[in-house]
Parts: sequence; structure tokens; C-alpha cells
Amino acid sequence: MQLDLRTVTVKPLRQTFTHVARRIGGDKPASRYQEGIYDLQATINFHYRPLWAPEYEIFDASRTAIVMADWYKLLDPRQFYYGSYTLARARMQEAAEADFALVEDRDLAAAIPPAVRELALRLYVPLRHLEWGGNTNCMFMAAYGFGTAFTSPALYHAMDHLGMAQYLTRVGLTLGNEAALDEAKAAWIEGAEWQGLRKYVEDCFVLSDWFELFIAHAVVLDGLLFPLFYGEIDTRLAGMGAGAVVTMLTRFEAEWFGESSRWTNAVVKLAAAESEANKARIEGWIAQYLPLARAAVEGPAGIIFGAETAGVVDQLVEQFSARLAKLGITVSAKG
Repeated sequence: MQLDLRTVTVKPLRQTFTHVARRIGGDKPASRYQEGIYDLQATINFHYRPLWAPEYEIFDASRTAIVMADWYKLLDPRQFYYGSYTLARARMQEAAEADFALVEDRDLAAAIPPAVRELALRLYVPLRHLEWGGNTNCMFMAAYGFGTAFTSPALYHAMDHLGMAQYLTRVGLTLGNEAALDEAKAAWIEGAEWQGLRKYVEDCFVLSDWFELFIAHAVVLDGLLFPLFYGEIDTRLAGMGAGAVVTMLTRFEAEWFGESSRWTNAVVKLAAAESEANKARIEGWIAQYLPLARAAVEGPAGIIFGAETAGVVDQLVEQFSARLAKLGITVSAKG
């Protein structure tokens, strides 16, 4: 008996979904990202208007002052869909877990001078409450935003903030103990140096325009806070005797900001390029929130920088303004 093996190529009847094919041309093969993003926003067949906001449909593009002819222009340059997002975060988590394990197994925290360790606890652990606020604000963007190209990464952003809150909790337990968490909560609620930052975050809770909220928190506040805490403050603590311990314990946050800025930069640039009205609105929001964010971060920055605080924050604002300039946004470095 003889077997004749042949290779047979079966041509698929279609390469992708019709609504995706309309966007990428013809019937070309689509990426997982394209199939998981394009035209998934519900736009028709709404049965009722929300009782809490009857002037809007359940999903309504007019919930923001920003106007886009096509909301799917706001594509994520990272091309995150659920699978690629979870794989990327798993890799970052593995690195972070290895860092925590090394610090704990070698008891590296014990090598930090007690005063410096207390300073690190005082500075970083209260941020767990801020990250909870970041989760809440990004959840609002995901719930009320329009177009899956924006709402999908906004949801990922929200979960990232929740994860960072958990890592900051572990920083408190690694460098201190459970009492450090209670002290951080008291500082967040009552400490004078934290009230500006707390007010900023809680004021964001009541913003109704989701794109304004995106600018206020994800662009402006994060744009100053992450370079401050995971750049300037980390460097200062290292010079005071913390070595690389704090750097290792906050590695996730530092890497996250560098990666997530690709998304926030793309959204700002594309939305501003859509029209002069959009550009003016975005510049107006940034001009409104930048001085508030600056004043908010000066409080905790003063804990470690003292009289140098204004100069340090000035430098951060200049860097932020330079970042915006590359996106076509003009805002005074003084806010």
C-alpha cells in the first residue's frame, strides 16, 4: 500500500470581519489588535436614556467637549488588546516580584539607615491612596468615554493603578510593617503636606467631561508626579543611603510610566491635530490644571527637598512642557 502525501492550501473565504475590512481595505488579514478594537463601540439600538443623565444616550460622544470625526483615530501605539496587555504586565510583574524577593531574602532594607527608611515610608506609602484614586478616575474614563480605541486602554490604565497601589502597600510592609500602612492613611487624610494632592485627586472625581479628566489626571498629574517620585525622589534617597533598594521596589511604577506615556502622548497629539477647537480646548485644560498639579506635588516634595523644592518642581514642569511641545501643544512652563 502506498501513501501519497500532498500539501493542500485552503484559502479562507474571508480574512477578517466585514467592519474591520472596511477600515483596513479589501479583505486583508487583520491583527488581533485591529479585530479587538475597531468599531466595537455601541452606537445604535439604545432602549432608554440613563435616568441620572437623561440628556445623553447611554453611550454618547457628546459627553466631552472634544470632537472627533472618527474616534478610532485614537489608536494605542502599544497595540494592546487583552492578550498582549496581560503578557506585557506579566513580564513586568515577574521582574518586580524578583526585585521584592531579592530585597526580602537578603534583608537589604536593614542596610538602609533608619531615618532614610522612615523617610521612604513617609513618601511612598501614602501614594497607595492616590493610586486608588487613579483607578477610580480611569474607570470613569472607560465607562463614559467613547470609542473602544480609547476606552479599552483606559480600562487597562485603571487596573495598572490598582496594581501599583498594591505594590506600594508591599513597599510599606517590606520597609516597615503593618503600622506603616495606618500611618500612611493618617498622613493622606490629615497630613498638611498631602492635602493639596488629595484635593486634586478628589476634585477629579467630580469632573463630568471624561477627556478633561484624562488631561487632568493621566496627562498633567501623572506627568509631574511619576518623574518626581520615581525619578528625583528616588535619586535623592539613593544618595542618602537607600542605595538601589527603593529603586528596585518601585521598578514597576517607573517602567509603567515610560510605557504608558506612549498612549497618553498619542491621544493628546491625535486629538489636538483633529481641529483647532480641540487643540485650544486641550491647551486650556492643561493651562488650568498644570498650576494646580504643581502646587499639589510641592507638598510631599517638600518633605525631602525642603528649600530646594521649588527648583526641583520647576525643572519637572519644564520637562513636561517640552514633552507637550513635541505633541504640538503649547503651554507656559509656569503653567
